[in-house]
Amino acid sequence: MKQQIFAFAKAQASAFIGGVFDYGVMVFCKEVVGIDVKNAIRISGALGAVVNFSLNRYWAFQKDDSPVGGQVWKFILVVLGSILLKSEATPFVSQVFGIDYKVGRLAVELVVSLGFNYPLQRYWVFR
Repeated sequence: MKQQIFAFAKAQASAFIGGVFDYGVMVFCKEVVGIDVKNAIRISGALGAVVNFSLNRYWAFQKDDSPVGGQVWKFILVVLGSILLKSEATPFVSQVFGIDYKVGRLAVELVVSLGFNYPLQRYWVFR
């Protein structure tokens, strides 16, 4: 049980680091470059995924002894689902609740991270 809690904590730490990077790129793309929210999330999600995959493979789940090819394809499928959920839900949540996209993204990120990303990465990608 202690090992599972530690693995969960490490996975959440790597998700947080990747998420901070992802969030920063999203804000940069939207505010500085002028890209719309959905596409800013798609770009930032793809870049954040590289950071997150590396941290998960080598640190959180320590599965660098497994062939990377199988992990990468599974991870890509999870990331595509995650990016789709976040890029569609963020503007929706922001509009429905009348909140800034940055706040809406944080709410969506929490739900997607805990309810979609972690279970799939833990029990499918890096099992």
